[in-house]
Amino acid sequence: MPTRILPAVGDTDAVRSITTLLSQLPDAEPVAPVVDSTQLIDTLARLAAESVDELPEVVVVHERIGPVPALELIREVALRFPAVGVILVTSDASPGLFQAAMDYGARGLVALPLSYEELASRVQAVAQWSVGVRRHLGAGGDVFTGVGGTVVTVSGAKGGTGTTLTAIQLALAAQASGRSTALVDMDLQTGDIASYLDVQFRRSVVDLAAITDISPRVLADAVFRHDTGLALLLAPAEGERGEDVTDRAARQIVSALRSRYEVVVIDCGAQLGGAGAAAVEMADRALLVTTPDVVAVRGAKRAVRMWDRLQIRKAEETTVVVNRHSRATEIQPPLIQKITGTAVAATVVPANFKELQSVVDAGRIHELESKSSVKQALWGLAGELGLVKAPDSAHKAARGPVSFRRRRES
Repeated sequence: MPTRILPAVGDTDAVRSITTLLSQLPDAEPVAPVVDSTQLIDTLARLAAESVDELPEVVVVHERIGPVPALELIREVALRFPAVGVILVTSDASPGLFQAAMDYGARGLVALPLSYEELASRVQAVAQWSVGVRRHLGAGGDVFTGVGGTVVTVSGAKGGTGTTLTAIQLALAAQASGRSTALVDMDLQTGDIASYLDVQFRRSVVDLAAITDISPRVLADAVFRHDTGLALLLAPAEGERGEDVTDRAARQIVSALRSRYEVVVIDCGAQLGGAGAAAVEMADRALLVTTPDVVAVRGAKRAVRMWDRLQIRKAEETTVVVNRHSRATEIQPPLIQKITGTAVAATVVPANFKELQSVVDAGRIHELESKSSVKQALWGLAGELGLVKAPDSAHKAARGPVSFRRRRES
């Protein structure tokens, strides 16, 4: 059986040399290379959704892949696709880097300039390991496809646009539909999820920042299990401690959550730090909440342009959610879409703070009445985003066909 090898190489010259050498290996079947970290994860997720057997046995990651650094990318592949063996190609073959690569989940390291003998030996060993893992998973009857949970980030065009309310209600909708859901407060200095849900807590996202290998037990110790069933990972009570959560730590935390929950909703607030930027970059869906006024829409446009300049996310990969919508306002969703260059959610959230005031003041936003127009809109948005389970066949037959958008749109 040929060994399928997927090169992940961003450098044009390196692509040519690596693919040429891979094609010369015995029983090797190189597939079309991917040029960045996002394309690699998307490709593996698409293949894994079909079957674990569709995944390549070996992924070769070049040291200059981007935008996610090579070691961080290896960790995410190892967490989400454990039946895929990863080889790091690097000019630094020092024992320190070798140990770091192994700690991050690589199965081998090949030094530059490439040697045919060394590459062939590493590919053969990693391919045998991958086949053994798949045989073991298949025998156990519980094959992990590696797709992982859906990660949605919710950011604000500016403060006060309703980011936290949106994140909470999306998470509640997903949990209520039967999906295991984590709600993360990545607004590290001014996060309010604990206040909105009347939660007293000791542990926070900071407790995971210094841990290099976040095991299921460590993660379980850090989250707070809310009465609604949501798993909460909260911002620190002391805002200055938020600086301990680096972009690298955020990537590890998001990857660990993705591997344990079907839906992960992250409140990133209105201020972009390294941790929030990493979360937005890794997200399957990135939402930007705005209100239909000049200042907020300008803030949304500014945020979209900044994300693009920093190569965090392209405008067309961002979805704007219009909160406090009214037909009487001059600024309507089509105009917002034109100004920001983003997609705009079909579901708009009405301006009706009277429905919210009592539960917000009591810190019981999860007890918002079902007849609330705001709640109905936000739960409808969750359906539009594909965060809730589709109704069973009986309900489908009674109500007609129901469809949800795919988790990723290509």
